[in-house]
Amino acid sequence: QVQLVVSGGGLVQPGGSLRLSCSTSGGTLSDYSVGWFRRAPGKEREFISAISGNSGGTYYSDSVLGRFTISRDNSKNTVYLQMNSLKVDDSAAYYCAAGGPSVAVVVHYRYWSQGDQVTISS
Repeated sequence: QVQLVVSGGGLVQPGGSLRLSCSTSGGTLSDYSVGWFRRAPGKEREFISAISGNSGGTYYSDSVLGRFTISRDNSKNTVYLQMNSLKVDDSAAYYCAAGGPSVAVVVHYRYWSQGDQVTISS
């Protein structure tokens, strides 16, 4: 019913910026909390950011706080992740997920996108 798609990934130099988009045409994304996750080779999935569907509150992991910004545009049924000051360690496949009610409980994210690769390299 809800099919999430991530776009905007690619190759960028250290210190550069990218904006990822998480969108769906199969539902109303504003009805859900939306989280961003990433997985680098040899590492477990990491939570990086979320926005609450109930309150609109935003949340960030310590590793991205101050560099990444999550936002939503309800008119476009899209959630964004603006990534600034990118580091090599940010290289990973990035995923978005939608669900609720809690942004802190992974199993509450019912719908998951496929990963979009972000590579930080000179």
